[in-house]
Amino acid sequence: MEDVRDEQDSVEREIVVAAPVERVWELITKPEHVRVWYAFDGTSIDLRPGGTIEHIWREHGRFLGVVEDVVPPTLFTYWYSNVPDTEPAPGTRTHVSFRLEPTADGHGTVLRVRESGLGELTLSQEERRAYLAATTQGWSGGLTNLREHAERVAR
Repeated sequence: MEDVRDEQDSVEREIVVAAPVERVWELITKPEHVRVWYAFDGTSIDLRPGGTIEHIWREHGRFLGVVEDVVPPTLFTYWYSNVPDTEPAPGTRTHVSFRLEPTADGHGTVLRVRESGLGELTLSQEERRAYLAATTQGWSGGLTNLREHAERVAR
């Protein structure tokens, strides 16, 4: 397990995907792809500022979000609730951003994901550490799944 500091406010991950930026954009914004690499039990995304996001995991519940920025194919951000079946609000929300850019050789995509605002969640110290660990593990695993999915659909 990765080290989690109590004062940590964000989780950041970066991967290189062997697919063009436009394709990776589809993988992070279209529900049929997000279900494969992240929200395995269902997802919906209203891809416009103010639109809603819903991610479902049987073992964790239904999590809601509100889209903030949509700049195809380079930027997608949203507010996300850490409490099942609850709209994102101060004390229960984090900010998720996906930034995409072509690799130097132009044949792939650098994808940067950042979930911030973790320090503002209304959680005990123990709950915060558990949330940080789960979030870190979730993004690491999710992005590995995304890379593998991108390679499968590129064939």
